Amino acid sequence: MQIERVVNAKRNIIYGFFLKSFQLIIPFFIRTIIIQVLGIEYLGLNCLFVSILQVLNLAELGVGSAMVYSMYKPIAEDDAKTINALLKLYKKYYNIIGSVILCIGVSLMPFLPKLVSSNIPNNINIYILYCFNLMATISSYWLFSYKSSLLLARQRVDIISIIALLCSLSQYFFQIFVLIIFKNYYVFLIIAVFMQILQNIFTAFFVKILYPQYKPEGILDANDIKTINTRVKDLFTSKIGEVIVNSVDSIVISTFLGLSTLAIYNNYYIILSTIIGFVLIIFNSCIAGIGNSLLVETSSKNYEIFNAFTFIISWISCICVCCLLNLYQPFMKLWVGEQYLLPFKCVVCFCVYFYIRELNQVLILYKDAAGIWHKDRWRPLVTALTNLILNLSMVQFMGIYGILLSTILSTILVGMPWVIHNVFSLIFKKSCKIYIRYCIKYMAVTLLSCFTCFWIIQYIVTSLIVSLIIRLFICLIISNIIFIYTFRKTPQFKYAITIINKVANGKIMILVKGAQFYERNN
Repeated sequence: MQIERVVNAKRNIIYGFFLKSFQLIIPFFIRTIIIQVLGIEYLGLNCLFVSILQVLNLAELGVGSAMVYSMYKPIAEDDAKTINALLKLYKKYYNIIGSVILCIGVSLMPFLPKLVSSNIPNNINIYILYCFNLMATISSYWLFSYKSSLLLARQRVDIISIIALLCSLSQYFFQIFVLIIFKNYYVFLIIAVFMQILQNIFTAFFVKILYPQYKPEGILDANDIKTINTRVKDLFTSKIGEVIVNSVDSIVISTFLGLSTLAIYNNYYIILSTIIGFVLIIFNSCIAGIGNSLLVETSSKNYEIFNAFTFIISWISCICVCCLLNLYQPFMKLWVGEQYLLPFKCVVCFCVYFYIRELNQVLILYKDAAGIWHKDRWRPLVTALTNLILNLSMVQFMGIYGILLSTILSTILVGMPWVIHNVFSLIFKKSCKIYIRYCIKYMAVTLLSCFTCFWIIQYIVTSLIVSLIIRLFICLIISNIIFIYTFRKTPQFKYAITIINKVANGKIMILVKGAQFYERNN
């Protein structure tokens, strides 16, 4: 089982990076075609509907994670009876969730015009567009999606990635063809609905071939169902904040600033979210190993690993922030044109948000690996509500800048201090002052790297494409030199290099364990 887990973890990371790379490149072409062929308002409508449906998907939050986690033990024990009963319960929950989303989604239709402050494109019925997007979401719950839990629990994310890659490739090909030849946005969305259905069918087909012994049948013990429901509740409140923050921003922008501004904002955000997605692959590949370390290693050893992991993410974030700060505007100018650029102060806000988010994600990673969802259940919700209140107030007099600033402030002032307290009081059981000092040092070096790169780049005068390449090399080289030189003698740097070497040589074992740590210590 351990050898299989190592192989699966490597395979999942490889296919995860490959899929994310594909999902980065192709959508750029599609967004460009929509802007050039249909107009930027269409892109804004698409972003608005995606955000609305992400909020509706709050009904799912916690169910998938709780069910997958519940499968770890019966899979390890080869308990087919329990797995079958879990599949049946999962199928039931997802049918209910799909129905709830359908009812709420239909009830929101009369309010759609209120969410758009600018003129809707001619010859477009926003109700029809909304229904297409709603159908795509509902189909993901009603059509065999519960079977993907087996692949997740067995660490076969590579199969999900391959199916998603093939379906996405087909979807993008047909959508580009329809946009260029027919210029029909309705058909564009119908293709998305059809491919979502097809992806679920293919996933169910391969699950049946790989694991024919598992079928949704049987009944779980009442205590097991109660445990799962409790876990779902904790995970719901734990994850609801992130969805609200990511989705409500777009809805507020559309309501107060219009579809065009929303489309421009999302052009920037899609780049940021893609980089976040790449870093998230690292987080997801480490969570199970960290959960195992929390179980078998001493508290001091875990704290040492935690500091090293924070150092690695800070290092990666320093490089990314330098690149974002100095490449964002010229890339956007090359991609969509100067007329669709946001002010540079918004770019600075995106960079600050990215850095703060990644540091915060390290803490959340340890929180999830230790299974302290119940103790942490109100933090994301309070953070999200703070962000929403700041959004609605600051957008009135600061516009798009207020939207970005409100997200940063809610994280720094509410979310991050709260999760730091939970991690250090419940996991490490020690003061967080030294850790905060480390983080301030990393931030200071990142700031120095950004200013140094920015100062050097001002002297580059050449064509836009050549300038982008030169800027990239300068940012990569300077940020690494400054960060390595500053921290080369620290224990965090030495331990981080040891971890990186082990990962490169494939010696880190990814074991499926986690929340038992908190159960053991409480």
